[in-house]
Amino acid sequence: MTQLDARPQAGDPVRGVPGGGATDAGARTKGLGGNSVGLMGSAVIGISTVAPVYCLTSTLGSTAGEVGVQMPAVFLAGFLPMLLVAFAYRELNRAMPDCGTSFTWTVKAFGPRVGWMCGWGLVIATIIVLSNLAGVATSYFWLLAGEITGNEAVAALDGNKAVHIVTCLVLIAVATAISYRGMTATKGVQYALVGLQLAVLAVFVTMAFAKADTFETSLSFSWSWLNPFAVQSFAAFTAGLSLSIFMYWGWDACLTANEETVGSARTPGRAAMISMVVLVGSYLATGIAAQMAVGSGDAGLGLANPETSDNVFAALAGPVMGPGLGILLFVAVLASAAASLQTTFIPVARTVLAMSAYEALPPSYARVHERFRTPGRATVVAGIATGAFYTVMTLVSEHVLVDTIYALGLMICFYYALTAFACAWFFRGELRRSARDMVFKGVFPVLGGVLLAAVFGKTLYDMWDPAYGSGSSVLGVGSVFVIGVGLLLLGVVLMVAMQRRSPAFFRGEVLTKETPSLVVAD
Repeated sequence: MTQLDARPQAGDPVRGVPGGGATDAGARTKGLGGNSVGLMGSAVIGISTVAPVYCLTSTLGSTAGEVGVQMPAVFLAGFLPMLLVAFAYRELNRAMPDCGTSFTWTVKAFGPRVGWMCGWGLVIATIIVLSNLAGVATSYFWLLAGEITGNEAVAALDGNKAVHIVTCLVLIAVATAISYRGMTATKGVQYALVGLQLAVLAVFVTMAFAKADTFETSLSFSWSWLNPFAVQSFAAFTAGLSLSIFMYWGWDACLTANEETVGSARTPGRAAMISMVVLVGSYLATGIAAQMAVGSGDAGLGLANPETSDNVFAALAGPVMGPGLGILLFVAVLASAAASLQTTFIPVARTVLAMSAYEALPPSYARVHERFRTPGRATVVAGIATGAFYTVMTLVSEHVLVDTIYALGLMICFYYALTAFACAWFFRGELRRSARDMVFKGVFPVLGGVLLAAVFGKTLYDMWDPAYGSGSSVLGVGSVFVIGVGLLLLGVVLMVAMQRRSPAFFRGEVLTKETPSLVVAD
């Protein structure tokens, strides 16, 4: 049966019991609203958080610029480690359904310091992507407004830095408010927004296939596009792979909502698998169709044209779909960014809630809203942090936000790899029980972790070069390296500060391998 009787009073922080390695029963539920989301709703949240249309418009051109016509192959290559890591998440969730996911699991496997840094990796990656989502949503808001009114001056308002920042902050506030109201409100909005963007994407793919050989840059399909070994260099492959991994990131939002999902031990894992299949199918179809229609070169409508590569759909909407239907693509990108902006608050707020519940962060973040049963304070603080980060980065440099996307891949590889390794280590005593345990709890997670760790290392090496990313640098060092490594080091500083404030957690007295997890119905 679902453990509801042990739920703490609304608004009270849930804390572990230092000293004995156990927690009170309340730490198993943390006060979140249980049984709020089913299998379909959980899968929709996973897809929405990834934001496939937003990812495609912002990285399709960049990926083509790195690997050329092998872009579809790189999409497949990026899918492989994500699928392997998804198996690790599924197995860990079955044994320990906890909204802290990567944080909780890595603490149990490797101890408090590794776990804290893993949680930090997830939190800071989410803040980065939230800021970029807000920026894209803002740009498409004004672009769509200009299309609807037929007034170029309205569309040009996005170029006004003050107007852009204010609009962005308003969108962040709206998304924060919706997430604050709980999973039921989130789910209702998401069905409409995800359905809209996938439908428009299907229309775009169909019309792109129909217009193959129409443009000067069009290409004929070749099976060699699916061969990752045909990429011109290993450096180009890893750069493209890093972008591809970013395009899949976010499916684990299904898992962070596990304490609010019907059948918490199994449903989130199944939803993650459904999300992954939908994503890889969408990316392959769109990549191949776009490449056949306009090619992957850097001239004309080519996907890698530097003038349009950071926002491909804005350039292709009219030529591919025509002036009438083209506006739907603008709507789809706006819907995709807005939907993801809203659901991406789920993992960051619930990870912060769990870290606070287990005394890894100040106890005030473990409070849940009395009516909505959500981590209210954590959600609001995430919204404020997102707005502040975007405002500062926008005012500092127009290239910084581009570089944060590249740095984001480093964060994703960091905490996904740690979680994959945590799975194999946590279940190491069970690997010989059956072939299934060996494969799904050991082989697949380790292989996925090794692949992501390799991408992490190679990306770390490549991003030292100022040519990586936007081409900007700080004292001769690539700005992507400075951003990525700097944010990880900031996590170390915060961890040291928290160690002084909460020594029990860092002594391993609050969250251990024996700490009970959420009791759920299957």
